[in-house]
Amino acid sequence: MDALILAFALMASPQTKPEAPNKAEVVAVAGCLREAAPDAWTLTDASDPVPSNANAPSPKELASYAKSGKNEFRLTGVSVFNLAAHRGHTVLIKGLLNKGAPVSRLNVTSVTMVSPACPAK
Repeated sequence: MDALILAFALMASPQTKPEAPNKAEVVAVAGCLREAAPDAWTLTDASDPVPSNANAPSPKELASYAKSGKNEFRLTGVSVFNLAAHRGHTVLIKGLLNKGAPVSRLNVTSVTMVSPACPAK
């Protein structure tokens, strides 16, 4: 009898699906690479994030991205990239987006130069 009551209780209780863990989204963003402080890099005047993959873009893919916008991102995981070589350049950054306020962060997976200068304001 106890087994019957237990079975009925399990059937009557609402079944809940386990929540999916928060998943970081890989995006591509183009903007002006700036060093806000020593070893603290930001992407300013940046485009809206576009879903992407972590690999460096092909020339065809690179041409399809917006080159600037109104966003700003703090860049993390940059020690393996020579960002100083691209200071003041327009670049396309791919990475894991971590939305935050007041500034979102991008954990960088690739850096591709778009132009040797940032657009004039």
